[in-house]
Amino acid sequence: MPRQPAPPRPLKTSGPEVTASGASVPQAPLEPQPAKARRARAPRAKPNALAVDTVDTSYLQTLMGYNARRAALSIIELFLERLAPYGLKPVDFSVMSTIGHNPGVTSRQLCATLNLLPPNLVGLIQSLESRGLIERKPHPHDGRAVGLHATPKGQALMAQAERTATELEIEKTAKLTPAQRKTLLALLQKIYL
Repeated sequence: MPRQPAPPRPLKTSGPEVTASGASVPQAPLEPQPAKARRARAPRAKPNALAVDTVDTSYLQTLMGYNARRAALSIIELFLERLAPYGLKPVDFSVMSTIGHNPGVTSRQLCATLNLLPPNLVGLIQSLESRGLIERKPHPHDGRAVGLHATPKGQALMAQAERTATELEIEKTAKLTPAQRKTLLALLQKIYL
């Protein structure tokens, strides 16, 4: 049997107003209040039922950023795992590698080269210095600047860490030929250099 609509509700008033003499003054009715509408319930899904059989990411796969991020995430996940024994996060590794290959590089040069904010680099440099991986030395040409150098301990650590990073990158790009890998690197660098 079809459901009958609810009868209209009576108009609400705010109640009689009482004057100083005690007489009540009739009030105008308030706006009519509509009956609350019930939302239709969605049919209950069967346990483990999927809304779609196959998720379509064809549009996302046409986007450079999406593909670059997916590739980077798959490499970074393994990077974090393999470089954990060295106590290096990706940014630490990048800074240490740049210092190791450029003895005397300044903080300003590191920020510009690695796209880092100076306040973020200050704490990182202090951390690497407190671990005995880098040291500061006066810059040979600019008396106001300080050059950053890897210590022997930092050089030894980075030799191992860079070897590990190279191995894991080769492992993660095993589906590419050496020529394809070289081309991919060149194309990616065209985007950000």
